[in-house]
Amino acid sequence: MKANIRAYALGLLGILVASGIVVAQNPQRIEHETEHKATPQPTQVLKWKVAIGRFSNETQYGKGIFYERENDPMAKQALDILSTKLSSSGKFILLERGDLDKIEAELKTQASTTQKIGADYLILGSITEFGRKTTGKEGLFTTEKSQIVEAGVSIRIVDVATGLIIYSEEGKGSAETTSKSTLGFGGKAGYDATLSDKAISGAIDMLVENIINKCTDKPWRTYLLSVDDEGVIIAGGVSQGLRQGDIFGVFARGKKVKNPQTGVEFELPGKQIATIKVEATMGETTETEFSIVTVVDGQIDPTQYEHYYIQQL
Repeated sequence: MKANIRAYALGLLGILVASGIVVAQNPQRIEHETEHKATPQPTQVLKWKVAIGRFSNETQYGKGIFYERENDPMAKQALDILSTKLSSSGKFILLERGDLDKIEAELKTQASTTQKIGADYLILGSITEFGRKTTGKEGLFTTEKSQIVEAGVSIRIVDVATGLIIYSEEGKGSAETTSKSTLGFGGKAGYDATLSDKAISGAIDMLVENIINKCTDKPWRTYLLSVDDEGVIIAGGVSQGLRQGDIFGVFARGKKVKNPQTGVEFELPGKQIATIKVEATMGETTETEFSIVTVVDGQIDPTQYEHYYIQQL
């Protein structure tokens, strides 16, 4: 009897295996292998260095005799709002530069191939419009009062490598609050100081997307720090998105020419002379980070490394 039951069980098991209902593999192992195969490789995200100069207040409020331009709260407010919005995009390393006059003078006189402010782009801004007004309506039983603030913000982006303005635009924003009362009962709010923040933020919101697009529409670039028998070192590290194994091109700078139509001097596109691979990233801060690389193709002249730049391929 027992022999018949055992034979029956073995026969049933054979049928199940043959039909594919019973799988011999460990289901946990299959699930683990599937997850491993489906894990996507992280994409390379390189961050540009952007310096934000001091905002200026060009409105009538900022031109008064007793207005303290050096500690302009409205201009600082605009700078803080723009910094926050650009930082939240995750595409930039922000370098605040407070002394706008010195930066502009530096850009005008910059003649060497090295960068003096450590940024790819410089953003200059100004508040061009700012106004407040109060409107209201009075009925037989009700009274309505509206407070409105309107602001205009102008932005310029300067490519530090060339000193040229690559983007200039003005955005406008407004904010409003309304209070109502009936037979003397209801809201009787005074001036709402947060309306200024909201109006300026609304103006900057119109510009942020274009700022991000303009600052990221060309290949990421950095520069050589040292080339000798001990190795090749480039600027930039982990905070800018560089990783071990990344491949970049080494380009010789194009010659500078002057356009007779506009009188503007600019640099022609460079020529790739080598390819490098990141072997290790080091440094403790954004300003002191560097990467050790090896040359995988081409050749770099150690005496001319200041005339090269590294660019994303």
